[in-house]
Amino acid sequence: MTWFDDVPKVELHVHLEGAIPHPALFDLIQKYGGDSDVPDIQALAERFRYRNFSQFIAAWRWKNQVLREYEDFATIAEQVARDMAAQNILYAEMFFSPSLFARRGLAVQELTRAIRAGLSRVAGIEIALIADLVRDFGPESQMTILAQLAEVKDLGIVGIGIGGSEHEFPPGPFQGLFEEARGLGFHTTAHAGEAAGAASIWPAVRDLRVERIGHGTRAFEDPKLVAHLGRHRIPLEMCPGSNVRTGVIQSLSEHPIRRYYETGMVVTVNSDDPKMFQTSLADEYRGLEREGGFTRPEILRLILAAVESSWLPDERKASLAAEIRAHPAWRRADKKAAGD
Repeated sequence: MTWFDDVPKVELHVHLEGAIPHPALFDLIQKYGGDSDVPDIQALAERFRYRNFSQFIAAWRWKNQVLREYEDFATIAEQVARDMAAQNILYAEMFFSPSLFARRGLAVQELTRAIRAGLSRVAGIEIALIADLVRDFGPESQMTILAQLAEVKDLGIVGIGIGGSEHEFPPGPFQGLFEEARGLGFHTTAHAGEAAGAASIWPAVRDLRVERIGHGTRAFEDPKLVAHLGRHRIPLEMCPGSNVRTGVIQSLSEHPIRRYYETGMVVTVNSDDPKMFQTSLADEYRGLEREGGFTRPEILRLILAAVESSWLPDERKASLAAEIRAHPAWRRADKKAAGD
């Protein structure tokens, strides 16, 4: 185990359906009759290589075909939680996509119960849920999903987000949805500034009044936006490896996370869809040290920023931050061990 694996971590932007370990996903493929193009796990890994964002979306849709029954979701939730616990991720706020599977006949409430049942089988990690609504389906249909989510909010759903085709469906029409969500006690975030530019972040901030921005990668296109995000301490759920693999950014060394950090913006580091991008949270930090110039004390500050940006109660934030600071890995933070 390397230092990056050993250090305790927090993740705020990871998708359940994109974090399924390949053996578990391959088992599901076999359960539903197999796929001649995916005869083994190595071929499955090759299926998750992309030249652009649209290829990633196509692979995402292909993968979702084998998520059909409630028990499938309990299974993947358990396997994802085990994988994250093995990385020493202590706390995560994980997206799941109820809208996609409601359209296939699964009840949102039962889907959520199945996911929570799977997560509950794993000790050593705390995982809250964020419902990732889909802008492509329109605000009225997502309002129905929101009402169903409210019925099972006590299963650890702490917030809602909105994903989908960012460049085609701007946030504005979802203003009422987000107001309703806040009234129901949900926190809010939105994917913005990833597939579309800085102009997609402004309405997420002004119209939806989100507490965090998912990605925010292209905020640098508008210096006034960068200043606004920094001044108002709006955290960015940044996913550097994801951005490189989908072609949003050409290389990790060119990723804006370093300059955002240096301006004093609140940035957090996340893996997004780790098993679809052949990454992990440990890999993300390893890459940021190697190509982004982050020191290990700075990595500690990034992890603590994730704690502070989380939707945990203040008392739990304080105890989690203290636990992270006390970990023995930090005592060798400036002594890079061989293999790290």
